[in-house]
Amino acid sequence: MTNKNIDKKARKYTTITIPQPLFNKIKKSIENTGFSSVSDWVTFVLRETMIDMEKKDSKNKSAVMEKLEALGYTG
Repeated sequence: MTNKNIDKKARKYTTITIPQPLFNKIKKSIENTGFSSVSDWVTFVLRETMIDMEKKDSKNKSAVMEKLEALGYTG
């Protein structure tokens, strides 16, 4: 057993449902790509989306703090 297999077994997973037509569309679009399954693709997209959201959230917090500092509320 490889470390990759051990890592996957140690992780906990859940089931998320999506409409069957969307599943079929994703499945067709990932053919001949590096994704081995729709689940792999969805996981990749969700991770990338979360990273983007966290970056935006961080930028928004920084912008608010800068505005508060400019107004003399912090600093």
